[in-house]
Amino acid sequence: MQNIQEIFVRIQKNKKKMKDLKTSYSDALKTVQEYVEAMEKLKTLREKKKSIENTIRQDFHNEFQQIEDLKIDIESDNEMLSDIAMTQVMKGETVSVTDEYEQNYEPVFQVKFKKAN
Repeated sequence: MQNIQEIFVRIQKNKKKMKDLKTSYSDALKTVQEYVEAMEKLKTLREKKKSIENTIRQDFHNEFQQIEDLKIDIESDNEMLSDIAMTQVMKGETVSVTDEYEQNYEPVFQVKFKKAN
């Protein structure tokens, strides 16, 4: 098995390389006049779209409030589901749930690293 530090360093190097390549590509696009014009048109259309959405959103104020409340409820329930599943796994129990169509779901655990500072 490889050393975790070596793998981490390799990931960091590859991320930097990918970022540099994306920057080069982006810079190349900015030198093409047709692309710049298309981006300006796109910006104008996005602003028009946003204006229309805001007008309609005012008519659906109650529905959007319900959407925000449901988002909070779902986020809270997902956290609770995750905590319960983790507890059951740590106890050595099998964890699975079934949806309305009799499809089984198993938990998937993932480890991420973030800066300690």
